[in-house]
Amino acid sequence: TKMPAKLTKLKRIIRGKAMGDVKIPAASEAMIELAVLLFLNSLAEEARVKAFEEKSATIRAQHINAVTKKMLKRARG
Repeated sequence: TKMPAKLTKLKRIIRGKAMGDVKIPAASEAMIELAVLLFLNSLAEEARVKAFEEKSATIRAQHINAVTKKMLKRARG
């Protein structure tokens, strides 16, 4: 099956082709993918909560933008 363009771009970045000669072992690549997916899942959950607080049935870009800074701060530690 064919991957969506954005997923293909993410894979290319992880594999280092878009960033020069960065070599990443397969196990590390899998860990990076997992970390990205976990972060995106958390971001989606936080955006869902924000949308619910604003009585919206749809998660919009404004909900994601509202929680992004908080999520990135938390991810940095």
